Amino acid sequence: MSEKKNQFDRELIRQLATLLDETNLSEIELEREGFRVRVARQLTVEAPVQAAPAAAPAATPAGAQAEAPQAAPTSNPAGHPGAVPSPMVGTAYRSPEPGARAFVEVGDTVAQGDTIVIIEAMKTMNQIPAPRAGRVSAILVEDGQPVEFGEPLVVIE
Repeated sequence: MSEKKNQFDRELIRQLATLLDETNLSEIELEREGFRVRVARQLTVEAPVQAAPAAAPAATPAGAQAEAPQAAPTSNPAGHPGAVPSPMVGTAYRSPEPGARAFVEVGDTVAQGDTIVIIEAMKTMNQIPAPRAGRVSAILVEDGQPVEFGEPLVVIE
C-alpha cells in the first residue's frame, strides 16, 4: 500500500507541476482527505515594461535624486533598457527582514540570479532575481511600497 501511495503522490506532483507550467502560476497547494501537497517554483519573468504612473524617484532623498540623471540618462526609468520590471502585483521589500541590510544599493554590482528585492504576493514572499549581471544604477521602489505588474523595480546596467 505504501508503494502505491508513493506512486500516487509522485504522479499528483507531476500533474501539479505540469499545471504550474500551463497556467504560469508560481505555486499550487492541494489538500484532500488529510493529505496536503504544495508545489512551488521561483519565477524569473521578463515582462514587457509598461510606464508606471507612480514617480518613485520623487520619493527618494535629494542626494539620490542628484545621482539618478547621471546613472539613468532617460527621464522615464520604465523605458531604460536595464530596467527590471516586477513580475507580479504585490508589496516590494528591499531587505529580507525589517532592519536588515538591503539586498542591493545604488552602485552595487550584482550577478545574474542575485536577489534584488522580495515581492510579497498573497502572503508568499517571492525573491526577485537579477535577470543579468551588472551595476545597480537606480532603485525605483521604497521598502514596503505596493508595486504593479511590469512596474520597474531597479535599473541594472
